[in-house]
Amino acid sequence: MAASGSVQVPRVLHFQLIDGMQLQINVSGCSNKRNARVEFQLKNCTRTWILHWGFLYLGNRNWYIPSGEDSSGAKTYKQGALQTPFVKNGDMYVVTIELRDPKIHAIEFLLKDGSQDRWLKLNHGNFRVEVPEYDASNPLPSIPKELIDRKAYLIWESRGRPQSSPEQQKQDYADALTELQNQLRKGISLNELQSSYMNARTKIKAQDDVQPSRPVTPSSYLRRHDGPNETKAGQSSLALMDLVEKSAGGNNVVSKQNYIVGIYEIVVLSKVLSGDYHIFVALNVRGTAILHWGVSKSSAGEWLAPPSDMLPEKSKMVVGACQTYFTEKTVGGRPFQLVDVNLQKRNFVGIQFVIWCGGSWIKNNGGNFFVALQRVLPIRKVNGYSNGIVKWLLDEISQREKEAERSLMHRFNIATELTERCKAEGELGLVGILVWMRLMRCRHLTWNKNYNVKPREISEAQDRFTNLLQRIYLNQPNDREIVRLIVSFVGRGGQGDVGQRIRDEILMVQRNNDCKGGMMEEWHQKLHNNSSPDDVVICEALLNYLRAGFKLDVYWKTLHAHGLTKEKLASYDRPIVSEPCFRMEAKEGLIRDLTMYLKTLKAVHSGVELESAIDSCLAPSLNVSCSNTRQSDCLNFVKTHIGDERIGPLMEKLLESRIEIRPLLLTPHRLAKELLFLDLALASAVRTTMERGLKDLNFANPPDWYRASESHKSGDAQWALQTKAILDRLQIILSDRAVDLQIKIQPSAEYLGKLLGIGKTTELIRAGSAAVLSMLITRFDPVLRKVANLGCWQVISPVEVSGFVYSVNELITVQNKVYRKPTIIIASRVTGEEEIPDGVVAVLTSDTPDVLSHVSIRARNSKICFATCFDQNTFRNLKSKEGRAVSIQLKSSNLIVSDIGGSILPLSSLVPSISRRVTLKRKIFCGRYALSLEEFTTETVGAKSCNIKFLRGRVPSWIRIPMSVAIPFGAFETVLSLDVNKDISTKIMFLRKLVNGGNVSKLQEIKGAILQMSVPVSLTTELTSKMKSARMPWPDKGGDDQWNRAWQAIKKVWASKWNERAYISCKKAKLNHEDLRMAVLIQEVICGDYAFVIHTKNPLSGDTSEIYAEIVKGLGETLVGAYPGRAMSFIAKKNNLKSPIVRLLVMQARK
Repeated sequence: MAASGSVQVPRVLHFQLIDGMQLQINVSGCSNKRNARVEFQLKNCTRTWILHWGFLYLGNRNWYIPSGEDSSGAKTYKQGALQTPFVKNGDMYVVTIELRDPKIHAIEFLLKDGSQDRWLKLNHGNFRVEVPEYDASNPLPSIPKELIDRKAYLIWESRGRPQSSPEQQKQDYADALTELQNQLRKGISLNELQSSYMNARTKIKAQDDVQPSRPVTPSSYLRRHDGPNETKAGQSSLALMDLVEKSAGGNNVVSKQNYIVGIYEIVVLSKVLSGDYHIFVALNVRGTAILHWGVSKSSAGEWLAPPSDMLPEKSKMVVGACQTYFTEKTVGGRPFQLVDVNLQKRNFVGIQFVIWCGGSWIKNNGGNFFVALQRVLPIRKVNGYSNGIVKWLLDEISQREKEAERSLMHRFNIATELTERCKAEGELGLVGILVWMRLMRCRHLTWNKNYNVKPREISEAQDRFTNLLQRIYLNQPNDREIVRLIVSFVGRGGQGDVGQRIRDEILMVQRNNDCKGGMMEEWHQKLHNNSSPDDVVICEALLNYLRAGFKLDVYWKTLHAHGLTKEKLASYDRPIVSEPCFRMEAKEGLIRDLTMYLKTLKAVHSGVELESAIDSCLAPSLNVSCSNTRQSDCLNFVKTHIGDERIGPLMEKLLESRIEIRPLLLTPHRLAKELLFLDLALASAVRTTMERGLKDLNFANPPDWYRASESHKSGDAQWALQTKAILDRLQIILSDRAVDLQIKIQPSAEYLGKLLGIGKTTELIRAGSAAVLSMLITRFDPVLRKVANLGCWQVISPVEVSGFVYSVNELITVQNKVYRKPTIIIASRVTGEEEIPDGVVAVLTSDTPDVLSHVSIRARNSKICFATCFDQNTFRNLKSKEGRAVSIQLKSSNLIVSDIGGSILPLSSLVPSISRRVTLKRKIFCGRYALSLEEFTTETVGAKSCNIKFLRGRVPSWIRIPMSVAIPFGAFETVLSLDVNKDISTKIMFLRKLVNGGNVSKLQEIKGAILQMSVPVSLTTELTSKMKSARMPWPDKGGDDQWNRAWQAIKKVWASKWNERAYISCKKAKLNHEDLRMAVLIQEVICGDYAFVIHTKNPLSGDTSEIYAEIVKGLGETLVGAYPGRAMSFIAKKNNLKSPIVRLLVMQARK
């Protein structure tokens, strides 16, 4: 097929001027070869004329003044143009301009009469001469149809493989032809093009025994994507994944990925089987297929040959890679092919591969497939940022922001490119894109600058970006939360006329309502030049202005609420400087037309617009609800009743709709993007509806909401305890989720914000419906506590005191402080691990530390009042008493806080003192590195170890005592003094001097140094012998790695001596920290169903006739380790243990 039909720049231009003058322009050469020449000829001219001119670059409307070599004889005019006089040549006047800059796209000019100072223009504008990029005089070779087909397929694939209409397919074919012709004009040979497109290379080297040929190319591109891809085996990706899972066995799935490449389907399943890491790669076709693969050890982009001792069956090594033949499998009568790569326990970043099948390479969008074996969390310290960021990505975003701010089209195209490139970076790569899009949506970044773009081009760029996000959402389940957040900041976009309607419909609004001037015309020009999400706000402001009876303050209030000021409107390339002013009789028509136009704007720019999202999913051509009548009914109800004042039925249908959509979002679906936008819109509606109606919900009348639980009985305190347990657990989950997002996102937000000069970044946590759930829980809590008779206090250490109120956010920030007058600390955050400062007589908190936490025990032992307040109003009132003197008195299980005069406080309490009640005797090393249970004494091991020995033989046989051995006091100091640890000992001694001098931050370095200690052989030998004698398994099942982990655990116990709390506690008690010795108790782990602690004296009330117990599910670490939440607790009289009274049913959060 001959290559022809490209649009050519005219080579000769003619213009008829005034007074019979004629202007002829001859263009020769081309900019690509740097030999373009433009000759201006004035004929029938009797006066001196001047060419007033400048260059244009592609996409830029501003004139550019060239260098001297291109402008001989020209003079600069007011720094913005050049002026060159015409020179007589025979019977005409001539100016010749030679171009050397290949970036020049055109010349614009005017003609100036040198004698009368008048100007000649073309239709009140500039004359324009476009410079050809290529020399069209050179014939192009014939381009094979197969090559055009292949290029058209790649264009279609780059758009996300949409289901294209015949017209779009023809357009792709024409675009492919044009692009190939342009590449030929650039000097690229036809052979090079065929090699590039038909034999697309990857990062790997071609192998001698498997020669890469062109990838599978259909006989006709137009037939290639008439409909959805069908696998040759006739089974969905979900079905193939199920077959692979059944074939592999085991339940410990790490990740799942599936890819559709033409007629091929590839499924990748990562599993841990018997402690080994397995990668299963499956293919849905029969016939010879080869997995060509390598491993990545240090980075995702690395390709290395795997070690020879871990090759699968039917494998052989080639240069730089391994080739493994697929094995045919049949499960349930359905065939497929599989390779099982056992990476054993090696610590690789991932593997890369391509597949040879049917005479061609199967690749991932022209590159390698990559399987990450662990979350890629690059910890790189960058200008003080020690948490995980993808530095290269954030740096490039910063560098390309100048280009991105030209228009939203540019921004979304760059975002698509960078998102593709950062796939191998895992979740943190997506976090970088998320932060960038969030800064854009919050208007921290410029949306348009000196560039005219059609709304259709913006919507198409959005569509490409969201199509890519859809593929990531489907293929990377672990990253769905981050992808969902990105999508919420990007409009839906779309192909075809979706964006063009923005231009067309504003003209209809103006014409129908006779408002073609003023503010509406300025807005119209802005919409034509560069539409953006700001236009949604402007349209809403106009509607509010009209509905309020033409009140301008309503118009400006709407704009200001969304960050649009007069200055912002005036800063657009097409500024809006006028205020709206309409005829009274146009009001109803404008409200009608602008309401419809708002839907068009939201369909392109808003990702959470409910009505358009519902319409998209219920459209007959896309209907995802046709097989689910209930879902369709719910969505139609929501659409009809979204503005109802009674929010109960609406909330019910909103939540039911999300529940119905949820399963579809968790499985591959051809309309995943539309479903995601719908779910985002529903979530947004849940929040706005609840916020709108929250004040009207009846929280004071329990029957209104008790019906939510079938287990409820009127006045049932037990039900209230159970409900509170559920809500408290939800609150913990919401808090954990917020902290997790903060940890993931904040380092990237701070780093990119600093690069872009943005001072404060906005939070994401409040953007979802989780904020509404938290709000509801807070509103329900006091009602539940009242029904359950819990009161608003939990008193952990009941002591009546008086003191001055001092409020802090976290208790840990003041634990080293010394107060010179009795102080009552009001702390929002108490973990349970803090020290109580000297001079403090009470700590009141809204946090929930366990009664067994360090701070709780310290408070009880020191007779300091310690209590948790569950009522936020009461807690806020306490904070408001800052600096005032109050008294705390006990009444039943509650506290009574009363104002008193400062002069009433006893003088003895004004100067705090610490009575030294504890002495510390330095223990001497017994000469042995390991002791059996029978050898435990108070001189060699701690109290817990001795208590275990004491219990042996004193408890019934049905109560098991865990097997135990210990490393005694002084062992650490002895090991540290050995020659093998001499350097570490010197370092610790130096750091210890710094700590004793007041630099407490060096404690962490001491702990780090201890973890570098080497183990002496004698310690290993003695410990092995004692553990075997006690019938305890030696940690050698996993080889040296298992013992190394055990040795690290021993050193962590030793290092805990230098915890900040331990050091400060010794200092406060006037104890010599150097006298402290650490023994290590080693016990078998018992996998219990529950763990509990029983107090033989009620620690909350001091009642010796009661026991107090706390119980949690699983191991006891959650009970004593300062985890969030509260344990289930109960009290019982010792003379009536069969009638316990449950105080709390809140189960401890597990980590």
